[in-house]
Amino acid sequence: MFKGLGAMGDMAKMMKAAKEMQEKMGQLQEELKSIVVTGEAGAGLVQARATAKGELTGLSIDPSILQASEKEIVEDLILAAIKDTQEKAKFREQEEQKRLLRELGLPENMDLPV
Repeated sequence: MFKGLGAMGDMAKMMKAAKEMQEKMGQLQEELKSIVVTGEAGAGLVQARATAKGELTGLSIDPSILQASEKEIVEDLILAAIKDTQEKAKFREQEEQKRLLRELGLPENMDLPV
């Protein structure tokens, strides 16, 4: 008699699941802003910090390398530390997304909008 209601019920479940996923993705994006990763170069002489979203938040340079004659080396170390931090941030973001997908019962390799 009301055969179409089954499909509507399924659609309602899908919409609810999509809304839950959207809310959890929003929460994850906020969490990523508070997760801090640290990259380094020169055996830790230069360290950079960033959120898991990739926003640089700090830079630490060992004063022993701050010599005018070492300017180019220091610049290279700073760039290397920033790149290391950005790679770690991207990896951490991907790991957190995989965790969320597992919690939602979805495949870890599913592409999510960022």
